[in-house]
Amino acid sequence: MNIHTEAKLNHLSFPTTNVAETTAFFEKYLGCEVAVAGESCLLKLNGFDIVLQHVAEEIPVWPEGFHFGLEVDSLDDVHALYKEFLEGGVRMETEIFNNSRGSRFFCRTPGGVQVEVTTRADMQKDQFEKLFS
Repeated sequence: MNIHTEAKLNHLSFPTTNVAETTAFFEKYLGCEVAVAGESCLLKLNGFDIVLQHVAEEIPVWPEGFHFGLEVDSLDDVHALYKEFLEGGVRMETEIFNNSRGSRFFCRTPGGVQVEVTTRADMQKDQFEKLFS
């Protein structure tokens, strides 16, 4: 057994000053299932855990560029989620844009964590391959 290749990402943990509000975001917009609720919350998403930890201080300041990404199947899915987030009052960081890796947008959870929603359906494969060749 090679620990380096056998290890798998188990969970992400995010501090938040409002666990209930942040949990509602993850449930409504990301389809997470609440496994344990209380002062902190354990969410499940496609076999992956997300822990929301209550903190009493201000909303944490995240380093520039820190985010987690969610991939959807199509450009239509990106547009549908963008519209849903916008109409739901989610704090949007960008409009939908395309680069060599596909179309995407960025928004923020109530706890301030940046989220990227992307699709590779319209990825420019020739330009992407040039980056890594």
